[in-house]
Amino acid sequence: MTVRVGVTGPGGRMGRMLLEAITDSEAPCVLAAAVDRPGSSLVGTDVGQLLGGGALGVRVTDDLLSVASAMDVLIDFTLPEATLAHAQICAEHGVPMVIGTTGFTDDQSERLASTTTALAVCQSSNFAPGVNLTFKLVEAAAKALGDSVDVEIMEAHHRHKIDAPSGTALSLGEAVARARGRDLSDVAVHAREGRTGARPQNAIGFSSIRAGDIVGDHTVVFAGDGERLEITHRAGSRQAFASGAVTAACWLVKQPAGRYDMQDVLTQQESVR
Repeated sequence: MTVRVGVTGPGGRMGRMLLEAITDSEAPCVLAAAVDRPGSSLVGTDVGQLLGGGALGVRVTDDLLSVASAMDVLIDFTLPEATLAHAQICAEHGVPMVIGTTGFTDDQSERLASTTTALAVCQSSNFAPGVNLTFKLVEAAAKALGDSVDVEIMEAHHRHKIDAPSGTALSLGEAVARARGRDLSDVAVHAREGRTGARPQNAIGFSSIRAGDIVGDHTVVFAGDGERLEITHRAGSRQAFASGAVTAACWLVKQPAGRYDMQDVLTQQESVR
């Protein structure tokens, strides 16, 4: 089965990487549609020319509704409001979604979940296999070290990223909190300034850097008395994110309606090897 994949945001950094990942992929998939924001200057442009090559016969559109029936799955790395609008159309046409958009408010997350109840949805803060291994390593370390250490999470991204902390950093925080039997919202510390007093016990601190063209760095620090453990993942390009999302898309079309994440994809792939 050849999977027909649609991509939103083809003019963005991740969008272009996704287009390249699909067109260069050895996976059984083809690019079926590229959907940009309404009024985009890219509308009508052949995707192949957008990528600097020959024509591929797929032109950028700003009307997801018009191409929904041409795809088996949609990969969406855009903005929360755009993702919600795309989810509504996918729900109406039964199109599964791979969602890499981050920065959702609690209300937006609830709306997304209710809109896609009848769909197969794979949503993850990060689709890179190395990052998903990092989640497991961090949770294992947090479980082993318990409350004997302080935990700080540091992340760095390019100057254009508009949400902080990153979705990946929050997922790392959730892994630590889960291992400690706590709710992240109860222990997260997102800002420090002035006379803050002593560090609260069991706090999970977050620090964010926005500078240059940093693709994505994440470090979780477990600091005790006399020693410190650091678990770090650094992304040199967006290729791993894009390739992981394409792998998830090809996997998702075979799944029943439900909520999945990249851990599910990797776990099931490992089980069939």
